[in-house]
Amino acid sequence: MNILGISAFYHDSAAALVRDGEIIAAAQEERFTRKKHDSQFPTNAVEYCLQTGRLAAEDLDYVVFYEKPLQKFERLLETYIGYAPRGFKQFLMGMPLWLRLKLHLPREMDRALHNKYKSRYVFTEHHESHAASAFFPCPFDEAAILTFDAVGEWTTGSFGTGRGNKIELTHVMQFPHSLGLLYSAFTYFTGFRVNSGEYKMMGLAPYGEPKYYKLISENLIDLKEDGSFRLDMSYFPYCHKTVMTGPKFEKLFGGPPRKPESPLTQREMDIAASIQAVTEEIMLRAARHVHRQTGMQNLVLAGGVFLNCVGNSRILREGPFDNIWIQPAAGDAGGALGAALFVWYQLLGNERRVDGHDKQGASLLGPAYTDEQIRRFLDSANARYHSYQDQEQLIDKVADLINQEKVIGWFQGRMEFGPRALGNRSIIGDARSEKMQSIMNRKIKLRESFRPFAPCVLREDAADYFQMKPEEDSPYMLLVASIQEDKRLTPDVPLESLKGLEKLKVKRSVVPAITHVDYSARIQTVDSQRHPKLHRLMSLFKEKTGCPVIINTSFNIRGEPIVCSPEHAYRCFIATNMDVLVMENQLLYKEEQPQAKQHEIDEYKAQFELD
Repeated sequence: MNILGISAFYHDSAAALVRDGEIIAAAQEERFTRKKHDSQFPTNAVEYCLQTGRLAAEDLDYVVFYEKPLQKFERLLETYIGYAPRGFKQFLMGMPLWLRLKLHLPREMDRALHNKYKSRYVFTEHHESHAASAFFPCPFDEAAILTFDAVGEWTTGSFGTGRGNKIELTHVMQFPHSLGLLYSAFTYFTGFRVNSGEYKMMGLAPYGEPKYYKLISENLIDLKEDGSFRLDMSYFPYCHKTVMTGPKFEKLFGGPPRKPESPLTQREMDIAASIQAVTEEIMLRAARHVHRQTGMQNLVLAGGVFLNCVGNSRILREGPFDNIWIQPAAGDAGGALGAALFVWYQLLGNERRVDGHDKQGASLLGPAYTDEQIRRFLDSANARYHSYQDQEQLIDKVADLINQEKVIGWFQGRMEFGPRALGNRSIIGDARSEKMQSIMNRKIKLRESFRPFAPCVLREDAADYFQMKPEEDSPYMLLVASIQEDKRLTPDVPLESLKGLEKLKVKRSVVPAITHVDYSARIQTVDSQRHPKLHRLMSLFKEKTGCPVIINTSFNIRGEPIVCSPEHAYRCFIATNMDVLVMENQLLYKEEQPQAKQHEIDEYKAQFELD
């Protein structure tokens, strides 16, 4: 039985195909259209899923949408009416899209499926989709479920349980009281873009002190012991305006929001540290309450809030659960997958089997390209490349290039589903290099200098470098861990004397390129089952250098989605100061390429609005 799940029209549209309970394909629309966080109907992602499943639209048994649009429309109307006449401008802005598209989803889905799908459409609830995406692929037979995001129809957070092939959400928190919207309000106030800059604020937090924690707790939020809360909405005009914070908020924090792209000040760093601390406290309280209510030892998490890997790690290390599992595509994109799995298990009652491993397929669910396809493109682009018949020889060469501090685009296998590059659409480099963070941020990624890079570490060596349990798994880069004490270096200046971005100047560990200013790192463990080629490369690099850690950052520039195709990868390679590109068994050196014209590079970068 073939089930197609779809998410669209809010953030990160996506499609996912499930066949008899097995996840066949999943991808975000942005990867095809090159529009970051594309929210339009995922026509290209749907087409990709059908092609991968070798299906025509008429072969589908169910098509399921990840939320109930009529309930969401009801919430919007009630909100507009409740705040009238203040919300009239927002009402005028929002209604055309609803009247043209969102209230006519069957028509839009018919169009994407070329009017050939003749079976029924199913609509799940938004947080049911999140919960299903967390539980059904997880490695546990039973688990508590916790979801937090901005807002679905009415719900902003929920918890319940999953057992066998059923989930049940028993408690919800509702709009306008939302942890996702609270964090986004501070993202807006610190000058980053809502729905894409939240992770920047999380990365900025260690540069500051949580000086505003008490101010937030006493004025903005009434937080209960169970993690539920109410916001003082007089500080947050997002119900009736297109901005997230208002004059009362500005007065409380001593001035207007930071203008995007303007210099960061200590105020923004301290605000980021403060709201991060509040968010972590809410996440921990909620997790502890869910444990008390359910008595379960396993916890699964989904919803955009759980892309906050610092908070996730506190739940794992300080919370009461023995095990946690987080949906890699925790945001709305994952809702497409959850919706399809919900139909297979919950509605159709099919048996669910667990074997101790998750069913996410390493989240490598997107398109892959053969050597022949890659060479055909490279020839058409008049590119210069070296094809390797002996893969071991290629891996040995790449390990040497990393050791020479070369920045390498690594394009292998199926594209990742979710916001993280997990070693198939990655830029990799030497984590031991003191200059690599600056080089990658300024010359490759074209982004802010404060942004940390994540490490890939061989799973068998992770506990030697990071404060993790032996054989602890973090394959999806959704947890952080601190550098082990014996891998840290004694700073040559007193750390307490440094403020803000001055902290960047200190070499803190033997792997400085991935060590954040608080000695933390966002970990991806690499094993031979999920990533055999990358694992072999890292193992050979360790043999040559003694270091089992490399840098892994997403293969894109700032403002651009992660690359999908060989063309995307080559254009990004040419337009940046990347040294080497490896696409399957083809290796390209920058100095050997025909010189790209500067206007072509400028046009490429201009496609992506810098956020």
